[in-house]
This record gives sequence, C-alpha cells and structure tokens, in this order.
Amino acid sequence: MAKYLLLLCVLYLILGFAASANPWARVEQPFTGSSDAIGSYSNGCLSGGVGLASEGEGFQVIRTSRKRYYGHADLVNFINEYAATLKQAGLDDLLIGDMSMPRGGHFTSGHRSHQIGLDVDIWLRQANRKLTAQEIENPKKLDVVNRKAFKVNANWSGAHGVMIRLAALDKRVARIFVHPVIKQQLCSQAEQGSSWLQKVRPWWGHSSHMHIRLKCPDNSQLCEGQDLPPEGDGCDELSWWQEQMSAPKKVNNSEKKPKPKPKKRKPMQCTPLLGSGL
Repeated sequence: MAKYLLLLCVLYLILGFAASANPWARVEQPFTGSSDAIGSYSNGCLSGGVGLASEGEGFQVIRTSRKRYYGHADLVNFINEYAATLKQAGLDDLLIGDMSMPRGGHFTSGHRSHQIGLDVDIWLRQANRKLTAQEIENPKKLDVVNRKAFKVNANWSGAHGVMIRLAALDKRVARIFVHPVIKQQLCSQAEQGSSWLQKVRPWWGHSSHMHIRLKCPDNSQLCEGQDLPPEGDGCDELSWWQEQMSAPKKVNNSEKKPKPKPKKRKPMQCTPLLGSGL
C-alpha cells in the first residue's frame, strides 16, 4: 500500500511539473474579444474562446477538471445545434470530451491538434441519465472495434452511424477522424456515392470516440485550414489500413536515441495571449 501511495505521489509531481512547464495549460480564462482561431490545428492558439456549458440539450461535458471545454464560437454553436438535433431524433446524451484550453495552445499530454478551438472529441458512449460527479471525471469508454477480426464488435449500434453521418453532412465540418474499422462499417452500410463519407477519415486510435474538426471560420483570417480530403468516398483505402494494423510491430534494436523533433514556433499573434490575465 505504501509503495502504491508513493507511486501516486511521484505521478502527481510529474504531471504537476509538466503542466507548470506549459504556459498554455496554466491559463484559467479565455482572452477577451470575439473568437479568432490563429494558426493551424496542431500549432496555434485561440483568442476570444467560448466555454461550452457543462450540460445542455442532448449533451454532457466530461472530465471538466481538465479545462478543455473551450472553443471558437462556431464550434460551441455547432455542438449545441448538433446535440439538440440528435436528442430530438431520440438519441441519448452525447459525451463531449476534449475541445481546447481557454486560449488554445498545445496540451501537456494527449493531442497535438485541438489548439485553435475548432476540434472536439465526441465519445461513442452515450448517457441515458445525468452522470454523477465521479462518472464525469472518470467516464468509461465504449470501444466498438474488434481489432483481431478488423470489424466492429457488439458495442456498435445504429446510433453511432447516425451520429457520424449527421456531423459529416454539416457544412461547417471539414473532417471526422474515426478508426478505420468504423469507416469500413459506414462504407458497408451507406448507399453507393454517399458524398458525406469523403469527410470521414480513417486514423489511428479513435475506436471509442470520433474527432470532429471544423473548417476555418470566415472571420479568422489567420486560421490555416487543410486541403480538402481526396475525391471520392475513401472506401477503397481501407485495405491499406488493415495491412498496416495487422502487420507485426517492428522491433528497434538500435541504441541510438531518436533525435527530438524541433519545436514548432507558434504564430507571433499568439504571444500577447500569454501576457495578459494569467
């Protein structure tokens, strides 16, 4: 028991030091003014961030102690409208995971993106009641992928397909990242030529949540968007993903340590955001 407590103390110290080393994680409040996404999804900041309410029609925010429930006003509006539409269609509450920190910037742990207030993780587990405080901070994931068989498991339901399709049909959405098996399932169920599938992009992980990314807002002149996804529904790409995920992991016996990647410099317009109201 003593060893366990000691391990916990060390872990908290490490996490506390990491957070203190990241000035973006120390920020408690958004920068004033109207919403402005500055830089790229994986290297930027957020001015005029808006906090999403802890709950609303059709959604509940989870792990609120992380303070990752801020976004550009467009993202907050999207979540409110999207969740309400699904609720009115008879679905249970969405669980809203990571968005951005109050002024954006890079997380101490986890994602490289989510930096400019235009990304949101929506869990595939839904809630048919109000969660307790403990459940909000320590929610249980719902993994819908059978990796060995490369197909969805019994946790997958029609509601998941409805959630993803509705988001993809929204003009504000640029991409939706899901596990390749989920994309495969959607391809098998959708009608041929379903243009919305173009936005649904297979990616590593993402077996218990979907990652929705909005386009750069018109009023965010310093926002760096991405190229459009390749033409077509992308369903013919999935055999490559299956090969990659089923291949044995390469063992690196080299004693040489990989060179650390150079840190990206954030746009100069991000600097003032750290100098006010900390």
